[in-house]
Amino acid sequence: MRSPAADDYLKTVYAHTEWQDEAITPSVLAGKLGIAPSSVTEMVKKLAAADLVSHVPYGAVTLTETGQRRALAMVRRHRLIETWLVKTFDYSWDEVHDEAEILEHALSDRLLSKIDEQLGRPRFDPHGDAIPDENLAVAFTAFVLLADAPVGHTGNILRVSDHDPDLLRAVEDAGLQIGTTVTVADRGVVLDGEPRRLPPGAARSVWLTA
Repeated sequence: MRSPAADDYLKTVYAHTEWQDEAITPSVLAGKLGIAPSSVTEMVKKLAAADLVSHVPYGAVTLTETGQRRALAMVRRHRLIETWLVKTFDYSWDEVHDEAEILEHALSDRLLSKIDEQLGRPRFDPHGDAIPDENLAVAFTAFVLLADAPVGHTGNILRVSDHDPDLLRAVEDAGLQIGTTVTVADRGVVLDGEPRRLPPGAARSVWLTA
């Protein structure tokens, strides 16, 4: 079963559990994709028939081994393209997601390999998400969501969710970047010895090293 829509489903299922443990349900999947629940139900049935996902009625949708590899291939495409746009064309990190959504279905495997080579085979995209390598292996680092980190915890910013461009800009304006070391405080974080207030929603969109 080959289609851009199927690829988007698989990529979304993968991404949902990449930074947290709760499995995705069809209703949550519908919300993330902006598609009617009935349409999601039909597509999930097709993906299950193609042995790309496992699903029981009213239960979670999980990737099979075949579905996992195909999802990783799409994630690799998306994140390499985001990195390419930032490093080669001076896009900002809040501009690349929608562009990558379009380009990921259009670029050939050969061109993608050339982009990977040109960029020096990066391990992470501009938001801190891991880029699967050519063998679809992924490097993971122990992490904690900022909202769940105890006061006094010090860590490097590993990842900032790209779901909201406005929040990405606000996080950047607050001086928070991938790799920045911060200490969790009562009402924000301490950066370079100075307290910083977090933009609304940032605590649940920023991940630190554990």
